[in-house]
Amino acid sequence: MPQELRAVEWTGVGLALIDQTLLPHRTETVDVRDVDTLVDAIQRLVVRGAPAIGAAGAYGVAIALLQGEREDWTDEQIRKAVARIRDARPTAVNLMVCVDRVAARVSEGLDAVLAEAAAVQREDVEANRAMGAFGADWLLGRVSPDRPLRILTHCNTGALATAGWGTALGVIRELHARGRLEVVYADETRPLLQGSRLTAWELVQEGIPHYVQADGAAAGTILRGEVDAAIVGADRIAANGDTANKVGTVGVALACADAGIPFLVAAPTTTVDLSTATGDDIHIELRGESEVLEWAGVRTAPAESRGHNPAFDVTPGRLVTGLVTERGVLEVSAGELPGDRLK
Repeated sequence: MPQELRAVEWTGVGLALIDQTLLPHRTETVDVRDVDTLVDAIQRLVVRGAPAIGAAGAYGVAIALLQGEREDWTDEQIRKAVARIRDARPTAVNLMVCVDRVAARVSEGLDAVLAEAAAVQREDVEANRAMGAFGADWLLGRVSPDRPLRILTHCNTGALATAGWGTALGVIRELHARGRLEVVYADETRPLLQGSRLTAWELVQEGIPHYVQADGAAAGTILRGEVDAAIVGADRIAANGDTANKVGTVGVALACADAGIPFLVAAPTTTVDLSTATGDDIHIELRGESEVLEWAGVRTAPAESRGHNPAFDVTPGRLVTGLVTERGVLEVSAGELPGDRLK
């Protein structure tokens, strides 16, 4: 994959966002120059993945300032616009952290805001590169068969989900670059198919051998001994290591625990929320019923059926073998907790 691939790119007057709702069949960008368009893009998953929406939110502060200048907003109107961006998706803590970081420089003017947003984006790419190396080293030290590794992943955690390179997929890319990767099992990730549409697309760009499998196949694939480790990303990690990620992740973790193989979470420290004590305190976003009651706009469930559509689930820290950040790996299930080590 070209290393310059960016899901979020500042154009000088706004944001160019790769429209991830159209992949893999069409590669188009959405031009974002106002707050309404940005909030809609975040909520519709045009841009998704905790680090990517964090970067988009960081630049969103600049978009609010520019729109405020065009439309003669008051300071209070700008503040409310920034708050709308911050709250566009409630589970992913990166969005809140990055918006707050950049908004703190609003009083210094647009140039300062843009410089801070660019720093957010640059630091995320650097963090992803570092965690890719840390995660690969840790896995190869812990799981070292006389053959390349077979890795399972859930949802999309690559360049599309971040400011660049990727979190869990960044570890996979590093293993591939070292010649230590045999194959990837990519869960399709219902109901919006981020695994089959996005992760598989990124793996094709890299020339990485892979299978796309139904989410329900993951546990069986693990228990049959066809997987050496699972690597996933995260949208929020509590101080005790409980991890919110795309719904379906906790089933992967349970299967890994039963099979005795590593379950590795890869995320930058901006995803660790030390103010959240446990997973019980993580707000889980409920998305619209139509995503599970319809397929391509056609109703697939009886008219009387209701839809339950949590976007995330929470994996207990006791099931997280390792948490890799840009600082290294914490063996959470062995007692190395984020709240103790990442203060």
